[in-house]
Amino acid sequence: MTNRPALILLVDDEPDFEVLVKQHLRHQIRNGEFDFLYAENGVRALEVLQKHPDVDIVLSDINMPRMDGLTLLAHLQDIHRNLETVIVSAYGDMDNIRKAMNSGAFDFLTKPIDFTDLERTIGKTLGHLHLMRSLRAEKAIAERAKTTLSRYFSPAVVEALAEDPDYLSQSSERRVATFMFTDITGFTGLVETSSPEQIAALLNDYLAGVIDVIFKHGGTVTKIMGDSVHVIFGAPFETPDHARDAVECALAMDAFAETFRQWQAEKGIALGATRIGLNTGPATIGSFGTKDFFDYSAYGDVVNTAARVEQANKVLGTRICIGQGVVDHAGDIPRRPVGTLRLRGKTTGLNAYEPLTSEHANNPEVLAYQKAFEKLRAADPTARQAFAAIVGDGGNDPLALFHLGRLLNGQSGVEIQFGGKQFG
Repeated sequence: MTNRPALILLVDDEPDFEVLVKQHLRHQIRNGEFDFLYAENGVRALEVLQKHPDVDIVLSDINMPRMDGLTLLAHLQDIHRNLETVIVSAYGDMDNIRKAMNSGAFDFLTKPIDFTDLERTIGKTLGHLHLMRSLRAEKAIAERAKTTLSRYFSPAVVEALAEDPDYLSQSSERRVATFMFTDITGFTGLVETSSPEQIAALLNDYLAGVIDVIFKHGGTVTKIMGDSVHVIFGAPFETPDHARDAVECALAMDAFAETFRQWQAEKGIALGATRIGLNTGPATIGSFGTKDFFDYSAYGDVVNTAARVEQANKVLGTRICIGQGVVDHAGDIPRRPVGTLRLRGKTTGLNAYEPLTSEHANNPEVLAYQKAFEKLRAADPTARQAFAAIVGDGGNDPLALFHLGRLLNGQSGVEIQFGGKQFG
């Protein structure tokens, strides 16, 4: 508790009770250990408690006019006061004592009062009260920490971290994980033409949906930068299916983002598509910063590459793009090849893919794209006609249109360069 005296409310319809207690405990009062208030019945006790919410112990008789001790005890339980109650009853009145203990009284004393027993009971009650207050304070701190963690981690991870709160403060480690970057096309322009209130409402609704999808798939949000979200799958706790989880998350997020985009269009807001990039590989993951402030994040080439894969969507016309590492770790996921991205600073290209839902994978347009891409890979001169047929049939395939544009500009093969420069 604090250095103040323990504040004890005496409730008894006999005024002599207050005098006797104070007389026998005068040394403790003089030493600043105890301080006392008095009420002659339960009604008056509730009034005193309203004025003195810092009361530690209520020491109450049972038999009193207007409101007896058992009724007072029931009121105290209803309002969950941060105090303990000790009931005083006539010797042998075990029925009322039992009722009081079952109603939440911490202890009881019998009349006539043994003042040595009273002092011992007060000490025991204060010790218990101190323990319970400490436990409640620790629980409140834990709940606040849990609330903070829930902003970044899925519920399952939050529960695990609650059991091992020091886990995130441990040193960083090298681990294979899957990394996701998202961004909204043209969002900066929308910000410049909308009011702050409109942007705040739109972005908060959007992020609420996106993060809900991420948490449902076990992702960890490491950063939110405006409309962009950075996510790790497979950390802080290892999960064997992190790559597949990330792909399924990307597809679910795409479905939500397109629906959300349609909702905004119905309100006259031209929200761009959400672009998503994934890459899998080893990175250094952990808490970086000081003992007072840290950032749970990941560093490594695989992380940078994931960000650049997300950016590739802007040129490719796709909404989701994943690197070869994702496919290697996720297994046989429905997908179609995008090509080999040439990234600045890399000596080798990165094979990239567009993940698909099972239903979309069997779409005739997708099957036609697969055949056209194989012709492109084999340097078959009929590849141009194959892509042109997909586009000319009234289809809406941005990736087929992208490759047709490359071929019409004299490019060939599946290695993708933009403007004569390596991508990225």
